[in-house]
Amino acid sequence: MHKHLLLAATLLAAAMSTSLAAAAVMDKADYSAAKTRIGADYKADQKRCASLKANAKDICILEAKGKEKVALAELEFGYTGKPADATKARMAAAEAAYAVAKEKCDDLADNAKDVCVKQAKADEVKATAAAKLTQQVGAARSEAAEDVRDANYKLAVEKCDALSGDAKTRCIDAAKATRATQASQAASAVATMKPATVPAMPAAKKEKKGGC
Repeated sequence: MHKHLLLAATLLAAAMSTSLAAAAVMDKADYSAAKTRIGADYKADQKRCASLKANAKDICILEAKGKEKVALAELEFGYTGKPADATKARMAAAEAAYAVAKEKCDDLADNAKDVCVKQAKADEVKATAAAKLTQQVGAARSEAAEDVRDANYKLAVEKCDALSGDAKTRCIDAAKATRATQASQAASAVATMKPATVPAMPAAKKEKKGGC
């Protein structure tokens, strides 16, 4: 099961780094309403877990906590649009997946359990590394785009030197306006980037022996 959770975290990181949503960043009212819904869902999940026993209950509780943690991280990113919050959402998904996978290993014993725990940790490390790499790539792209805008602006201003008087002033103003527009568009692209929806945590079932 932990492999499926790792896949969810990996897909989240990939989608967040490449997809742009058409909708703008949510307003305060939508943010508050969504946060309330997440809290209500978590309480409902807790009640569901209360009917379980032993490790099945422990797994259920961790799934509920992980689901809430990821949902809140996604919501924060949807509200702020900040790259740092996008990374936090990816990390939350990786951590939630690891916590559940590790707990499932408790249904095993001896070497099978040891291997299960090591596999869960390895999957978390991979997902965390992917999140950090995506953050670094995003920062590099942003810096490169800024360099291009600066170079284009300097070129445009240089061309304006061939003019004089009002014509030169208008030319320089146009170059500044173009650069400002491009910078604004880049900022809007970051602000409207949304994370993909993480698949809902599977409903807790009574655990069977023999599988991780």
